Amino acid sequence: MTVSETEVAADAVAVSALSKVFNAGRPGEVAALADIDLIVPRGGFTSLIGPSGCGKSTLLRLVAALTQPTSGGVRVLGKSAESARRDQDYGMAFQQAGLFDWRTVARNVELPLELMGWDRRARRDRAAEMLELVRLSEFAGHRPAQLSGGMQQRVAIARALSFEPTLLLMDEPFGALDEMTREHMQNELLRIWSATQTTVLFVTHSIPEAVFLSSQVVVMSPRPGRIAARITVDLGERDDDAREDERFFATITEVREALRAVEADDGAGGAA
Repeated sequence: MTVSETEVAADAVAVSALSKVFNAGRPGEVAALADIDLIVPRGGFTSLIGPSGCGKSTLLRLVAALTQPTSGGVRVLGKSAESARRDQDYGMAFQQAGLFDWRTVARNVELPLELMGWDRRARRDRAAEMLELVRLSEFAGHRPAQLSGGMQQRVAIARALSFEPTLLLMDEPFGALDEMTREHMQNELLRIWSATQTTVLFVTHSIPEAVFLSSQVVVMSPRPGRIAARITVDLGERDDDAREDERFFATITEVREALRAVEADDGAGGAA
């Protein structure tokens, strides 16, 4: 193995010179991403933030091998994104919990394990363990419709982590929640992240959310999305007191100014 390959394998995700064009060469062509270079360190929490339509979710889907790049490459845990998908190295959680109403909470958590061929007892034991992790053990026999939105998202996170993936991909999972529930879910996610040591790549439109959750915030430019800034976050222990820390507000300002800069550059470019 070469030195460069060793360095790539040391990271959870390594994206290089990545571009994505939809409908290339046809009417309605859209350049979604251009020349993306991104490293997601193992064990870290990286958030992607940028204007609507900048390609954050597209980048997440490329990492998950749910769509293919036009050019450039994606390595996940030192292998191709397609291999990582086949090897079930990542879990995913979206804005909508995506639970099946006809299955109980426990059986929703069991679903990936069932598809992977786990036996019934192992599935049941693992689901119980995950529901305890997200503090929903007493709701194992309930249907999703009987749960609040925040509780449903906790079930979705339990399901995504049920097979112990090394990487968790999250696309605005708290976007539909009210502010207080959202803050509670952020605290819960950090607790789960700390307990599992799973690497997280997280898409959000919220600057405070990105700063509170992340060890690294990646700011993207308007379409075609590019990496405009990488901001390291150092808040120490993440708890409710951290939301009142001067470093929290200073980093929010840093991210906001980076977003304003890319929007100003885009406006200037459009006016030229």
